[in-house]
Amino acid sequence: MDLFSGKLYWPTTFINPPSYPVLEEDIKCDVLIIGGGSSGAQCAYMLSDTDLDVVVVDKRKIGMGSTSVNTALLQYLGDKMLFELVNSFGEDAAILHTKLCEESIDNIEKISFNLSVDPEFKRRDSLYYASDEEGKDKINQEYNYLKKHNFNVDLLSDTQISNLYSFKKKAALYIHNDGEINPIKFNHGLLMEAQKKGVRIFEHTKINGRKSGEKTTTFFTKNRHTIEARFVIIAAGYEGLEFKKEKNSFLTSSYAIVTNPVENFTDWYKQTLIWETARPYIYMRTTKDRRIIIGGLDDNTYISEDRDSKIMHKKEKLIEEFNKLFPNIQVYPEYYLGAFYGGTHDGLPMIGQYEEFPNCYFIYAYGDNGLVYNGALAKIIRDVITKGSHPAMKIYGQNREKNLFL
Repeated sequence: MDLFSGKLYWPTTFINPPSYPVLEEDIKCDVLIIGGGSSGAQCAYMLSDTDLDVVVVDKRKIGMGSTSVNTALLQYLGDKMLFELVNSFGEDAAILHTKLCEESIDNIEKISFNLSVDPEFKRRDSLYYASDEEGKDKINQEYNYLKKHNFNVDLLSDTQISNLYSFKKKAALYIHNDGEINPIKFNHGLLMEAQKKGVRIFEHTKINGRKSGEKTTTFFTKNRHTIEARFVIIAAGYEGLEFKKEKNSFLTSSYAIVTNPVENFTDWYKQTLIWETARPYIYMRTTKDRRIIIGGLDDNTYISEDRDSKIMHKKEKLIEEFNKLFPNIQVYPEYYLGAFYGGTHDGLPMIGQYEEFPNCYFIYAYGDNGLVYNGALAKIIRDVITKGSHPAMKIYGQNREKNLFL
């Protein structure tokens, strides 16, 4: 799959990442993880503290799939608003999902401080503003559920917003203690720690076939070697759909730029993460070296040539949208990209289990908070493999139903 095109920023922040060998023999393991990006790395890290023999394979160089274009805003609210999730799945399920995402950010923070590579994790508040009058109504509904369940959030008026920022909006949620991270450094840091604990990692090792047995599954590599495993986690991001199509998933395209370094952020209160209620929406964050990542302008295409033909136009449009909010901050795009972006029709990430793939778990951490979702789903799958179950499988299994806890 042609996942993205453009001039990428994150790889320039980690010039000499570790290399891993190509698999050149037949091996056996307890758990095979297919994919060494965000989902695979978090699974490997979670499982490295167990007694299981774990193997990670990736068909590319580690971290050079969608992880290399992840804009890495860490937020517990997502594309589908909390009140909408309540309407679809019931209040208990929607709140549990949101709490698990909040917990995932906490866990990412704890892990970050224990890695040998600094992943540049930083707590940031979020400003989630109403794009229009309809958005104001949504913000109010969202605030009511968040306050009811004790999330640390404030409701800002138009005057309060304009006192903090260089723009005025009808209303906004001010969400405390979200975060940001460098996804490439976090990815490599996780796998470096997992390797120290015995996880075997192979890159440039493509899986191109499998054979299911009574108690194990054997996967075949392009180089004609085999990996026999008791459990398998397909953590291949959007390319997981090449192993198994999932009717609840969809692919579209999104765009992002990274600007020149900026000296003065006076008009940008606390360099908060910023996004809006419009769909598709514009979002933005800053980086450790004081650049600005601006993304959005999603386009309903899953054809890479069509996506890529629009990159230059989208690049200029993202700058225009930024200038509407921050006319006094002078920026230009130094890096830019167009990439596939996946979501689910019902608004929640998924763990897929299918009869034709026995003892296999598909991670579909699709949506705007993929890195956060991956952390939550990795922890759940670890418990399912080691303990036999996890209560949140009722939410994330592909056969979930509406109003789960009614």
